[in-house]
Amino acid sequence: MLRFTQSLSRTVRTLTSIIAFGVVTVQLSAQTPNSAPSQATKAKAVFVDGQAQVVPEFADSKEWIREHLWVETEFDSDHNGKKDRVHVDVTRQRQTETDGLHVPVIYQSSPYFAGTANGGAILHDVHQELGDVPPPRTTHPSIRFEPNRTIISNSLVSTWVPRGFAVVHSEAPGTGMSQGSPTVGGAPERLAPKAVIDWLCGRAKGYTTADGNVQVFAKWCSGKVGMTGTSYEGTLPVAAATTGVKGLEAIIPIAPNTSYYHYYRSNGLVRHPGGWLGEDIDSLYDFINSGDPAGRENSNKLYRDGEFAKGQDRRTGDYNAFWAERDLLRYVGGIKCAVLMAHGFNDWNVVPEHSFRISNAIKGKVPLIQYYHQNGHGGDPPFELMNKWFSRFLYDVHNDVENGPKAYIVREREPGAPRTRTSIAPTPYADFPNPEAAPVILKPSAGGNKLGALVNATSSKQGTEELVDDVSIDAPALALAEDSPNRLIYALPELKQPLHLSGVSQITIRLASSAPAANLSVYLVQLPWTTGPIGTQNLITRGWADPQNYKSLKKGGDYHSMEKGVPLKPGEFVTMTFDLQPKDQIIPAGKRIALMILSSDKDFTLWPKAGTKLTVDLDATTIRIPVVGGIAGLTKALSSAPASK
Repeated sequence: MLRFTQSLSRTVRTLTSIIAFGVVTVQLSAQTPNSAPSQATKAKAVFVDGQAQVVPEFADSKEWIREHLWVETEFDSDHNGKKDRVHVDVTRQRQTETDGLHVPVIYQSSPYFAGTANGGAILHDVHQELGDVPPPRTTHPSIRFEPNRTIISNSLVSTWVPRGFAVVHSEAPGTGMSQGSPTVGGAPERLAPKAVIDWLCGRAKGYTTADGNVQVFAKWCSGKVGMTGTSYEGTLPVAAATTGVKGLEAIIPIAPNTSYYHYYRSNGLVRHPGGWLGEDIDSLYDFINSGDPAGRENSNKLYRDGEFAKGQDRRTGDYNAFWAERDLLRYVGGIKCAVLMAHGFNDWNVVPEHSFRISNAIKGKVPLIQYYHQNGHGGDPPFELMNKWFSRFLYDVHNDVENGPKAYIVREREPGAPRTRTSIAPTPYADFPNPEAAPVILKPSAGGNKLGALVNATSSKQGTEELVDDVSIDAPALALAEDSPNRLIYALPELKQPLHLSGVSQITIRLASSAPAANLSVYLVQLPWTTGPIGTQNLITRGWADPQNYKSLKKGGDYHSMEKGVPLKPGEFVTMTFDLQPKDQIIPAGKRIALMILSSDKDFTLWPKAGTKLTVDLDATTIRIPVVGGIAGLTKALSSAPASK
C-alpha cells in the first residue's frame, strides 16, 4: 500500500497510484503548496432533520481514496507464535487527504467476503436416533483462495461515503487474506473488530502488508466508529461491543446470532436453523474457511476436528463450556455503545430471541431502540432511522432519536424478498414488549387428537392425552388434519375482534415418554391453518425442548444451564417450562388461536424412527400468551360486541 507522508501531500499533483499487492488508489485534485481551500469553503458533512445528507464534494466515487492494510490483533488463533493480522480495507473522501478532514467510520466485518463453500455439501445427516453417536460428516469442500484482492467489499460505500462517513471492511480471522483460524464465535471474533477499532483510534498498529513492518495510520479518523451488518455480519458488531472498546459509539445489528447454542440448539435439544437442516457449528466452519490454504490443515486440527468435535455434542444437545464461550449474553456487561437492534419475527434461521435476549440485558443501560418486522431473515430498519442513529452518535447531531419511541414494529407482513427493506411504515411503541401486554394463562381441554379447547379457567379433570411421533408428517400437515394421532391441538373460540399479542409465550407441560429420549415441539398457530408459506397468516410462534433436560427447565427465559439432561424413565411424568419465540402480531377476527403439541419437527429437529409415544397431562399443562390488555383484552376480542371508538 502507498501511504502519503505529510511532505508528499503538499506536492502539486493529480495522482492515481495502484500497486498490485497492497493496493491503494488515491486521486488528489491539482493544488499548489499553501493553496489549500480556506476553512469556510472546505467540504463537510451536512445534516437536515437530523440526518446526514449527500454532499456533492464527497459524491464522486472516482475521487474516493481506497486502501487496504493489515491490523495486528492481540491474539494468535492459529497458535503459530505470532499475533494474527486481519485484512482491512478503507474507503474515504479525497478531502481526508487534501483538506485535513476528519470523519467517523461505518465499519462492517464478515467471514463471507472471500467466498463460501457449497452449503448443501457440509450438512449433517439428520437420520439419527436420539442419544446415539451421530454419523460422521465426511465432506469438507475447499474454498478457492484469492491472494491478490485489494478491495474487500463495496457494501455500504455508495450510501455512506457521500454523506461524510468513511467505510471500513475487515475479513474475520482465518478468512480471505486475514491471518489466523476461523473460530466461529470464539474470542478472536470479539477481539478482531476491537483491534480494527483500536487502529482507527490510534491504539493498534496497521501495516501495509501481512508480514511487513511499514505502518499505516488512520489520522483521518475522528475517533468515532459505528458498526452494522446482517446475520453473521450482524453478530460481529455485538461481539465487538461486548469488549467495551473505546470509540465504538453505535451499532445496528440486523438479525444477529448472539449465541451459537441458541442457533443450533433449543432448551437442550439439537435443533437446526430454518432452511439449513443438518447444519452445525463444524459445518459453518467449513462454510467460511477461506483463508490461506497453507494454514487450513492446522486450523482444522485445532478447531473443526479438535475443539468443535469435542464440544458441540450432537448426541445430547446439552449446554456446556464450549457453547458458553460462544454466547454473547455472558459478555453483555461490556456493551457501552448505542444499540439499534433489528430482527424479523418470522426469521426461523436466526430466531428472534437472539436480538431479544441482548436487548433485555442492556435495556436502561445504553441508548436502545428495537426494530422488528414480520418478514424473515434480515431486513434493515428504515434508512431514516439508521441515518439518524449514526448521525446522532458518530457526528453528535442532537436529533433526539434516542429520546423517542423505544421500539418500532412493522405489524403487517409484506410479500417479497425477506432481506429487502419493507415499504410498510413501522408503528412506534413505548417499548417492546408492548407495556400494555400482560400474560393470560390458558389450559387445554380434552379432545386434542381432533380439536380440544383452550380455556382461561380451571376446568374439571381432563386427564391425559397421547400423541405418537412421526417425523415424516410436517407441522403444516398436522395443523391441517381434522384428526391425527401424531399431534395434540387445542383452540380458543373464534375471535370476533382482532387480538394483539406482544411479547413471549411460555408453556408449562407435564408429560411422559415411552422412550428414554424424545423431541418436543410446541406451536402457537392460527386456525383455520392456511396452505402456502408459513407466516403471519397461519403461524404465531413456536419453540422446542428436550424433555431430558426437565430438571433445568423450570422458569423459562434464556436457557444456559450447565446441568446435563438425564434419560427419561419410560412412563414417568416430568414437568418443564420454556419460552416460545418472541412475537408482536395482531391476530385478525375470524381466526382461532391454537396450541399444537408434537414431537419431532421435520424442518428443525433430528429424525428418529417413528413410534415414540408422548402422554400429556392436561391438568398440569398451561400456555401463557402475552395479550395487550391482558384478560380484559382477550375477553373483548372474543366478544361479539363492537369495539369502542
